[in-house]
Amino acid sequence: MKIKLLFLVLLIVTATSNAQNVAMYVGTYTKGTSEGIYKLQFNTKTGELSELQLAITTENPSFIAYSPNKRFLYAVSESLGGSVSSFKIQENGLLKFINKVSSNGKGPCHIALNKQGTKAVVSNYVGGSASIYPISRDGKLNDASQIFNYNLTDEVSHAHSAQFFRDDLYIADLGMNAVYQYKLKNDSYELETPSIFQTSENPGPRHFAITRNGQFIYIINEYGGSITSIEKTDSGFKQIDYDSTLEDTYEGKNSCADIHLSKNELFLYGSNRGENSIAVFKRNKLDGTIEKIQTMPVHGDWPRNFTIDPTGKFLLVANQKSENISVFSIDASTGKLSFLNDAKVPTPVCLLF
Repeated sequence: MKIKLLFLVLLIVTATSNAQNVAMYVGTYTKGTSEGIYKLQFNTKTGELSELQLAITTENPSFIAYSPNKRFLYAVSESLGGSVSSFKIQENGLLKFINKVSSNGKGPCHIALNKQGTKAVVSNYVGGSASIYPISRDGKLNDASQIFNYNLTDEVSHAHSAQFFRDDLYIADLGMNAVYQYKLKNDSYELETPSIFQTSENPGPRHFAITRNGQFIYIINEYGGSITSIEKTDSGFKQIDYDSTLEDTYEGKNSCADIHLSKNELFLYGSNRGENSIAVFKRNKLDGTIEKIQTMPVHGDWPRNFTIDPTGKFLLVANQKSENISVFSIDASTGKLSFLNDAKVPTPVCLLF
């Protein structure tokens, strides 16, 4: 009887532990010890990372993205040749290669899918272009249906990220200091707004976050060490805020990287490579303005991409140069971060729940 009871307790403990664990994939650079895309288990109760394993061998999968149903995963191969690949997620969580197509530009650095999972957009940093790909039901990438080249005779483009939002497509061009707005018309995207903000300086817009209603867009500037806040109005776009991501006392070099809103959209987070920190902002949901409330050291070097876990209680940072992922708890009332732990992972660049 005691043996049966002990066995039952073990089953319950195991089931509870498994229920708390969610898979997280990691995109990397493979110039060092990394071999491709990795998979870990993340405990949504304790904030612990475990069970690091290679999900698939592939070259420089620096940015990865899910299909909406999470049956497929897509990755750029950030190389001068430039390609983008699709993978099927197997029952054991490992990845199975489906196909690969050209990114139509050198140095692809970002990929995003639309809500329906029927299109992907890839940003080519070195090539200065963006490509749109139709996706088949079996997850296969088809050849690009549209290619946008932003290079001019006397100016070099560095397309860095893109997002679909309803019938809009936004593309951030770090080289041209612009964020383009496209509209979907007859299954093709047409340029609607050459840039949603204007600047005479060189901030270098890199990534951006959009509120769920599409009214506000927050752009993190790689060169400027700043966030540009934009409101979408009936007549177009207007800048409502511009805030530094750095401490006033910091004097070293810095390159901003990633930006995300909290699940409740009350807080905004941005990563600083150089200061090696996450800048935390409180957000006014009515007028969209933000106020810096914390600078949290990342407990690592060169924070690239970061993400918020599915529960909204934890923020995880990929520290590229120190080869570790740092885990922070998020205070639900203040949005501030507290360091919990870290895990060693080879050259982490992109984190995906």
